[in-house]
Amino acid sequence: MAESEGFPLAEPGLWVERVGDRTFPAGRPALFLDRDGTINVDTGYPDDPVAMELRDGIAPVIEAANVHGIPVVVVTNQSGIARGYFGWDAFARVNGRVLELLAEKKAFVDMVLACAYHEAGRGALAVADHPMRKPNPGMLLEAGRRLGLDLNRSLIVGDKPADMEAGQRAGLARGWLVDGESSTIGGFSVSPLRGAHHVEDLLTAIRSL
Repeated sequence: MAESEGFPLAEPGLWVERVGDRTFPAGRPALFLDRDGTINVDTGYPDDPVAMELRDGIAPVIEAANVHGIPVVVVTNQSGIARGYFGWDAFARVNGRVLELLAEKKAFVDMVLACAYHEAGRGALAVADHPMRKPNPGMLLEAGRRLGLDLNRSLIVGDKPADMEAGQRAGLARGWLVDGESSTIGGFSVSPLRGAHHVEDLLTAIRSL
């Protein structure tokens, strides 16, 4: 059996998984989050579910979106798959563990998208500047199409400038950059996410959607 069989792959390098059974009316904004370094502590190329640990303060952010009826969408680049360091099977185990850790904190994700394309990849995954790979906005646009989202009102949280650029290019208005600084990218407002007061700023934004 091929390694890709049995996984929610829309194409060889794109994982699109609808998680849970919550439904949302069309036109809702979403909370987009990067995964490694944003939801969980970054371990480099994560292939061991036992090593997964949530970052402080992120579960309450996701829980707030759940409470306010905001879809929560994870959008993550996974070049480790393209490079052959691990496969979709390891990704599934790690991602499942991250979702378990969140669920233990009463925080739930509604959709996960992962892009494994990279210019240094192997075979079909060896694609430079694939539209689904951040900073390109493809994963956000795909989630918007599948969930009927209002992207203009949606928010994104990430730990890299590529996350913020993807949000800006998808038409979002605001983003929070883990351990970053305040900035503006073509009308897209970036806020830092470091201390408790930054988390409260993000929570206020979610509650106002």
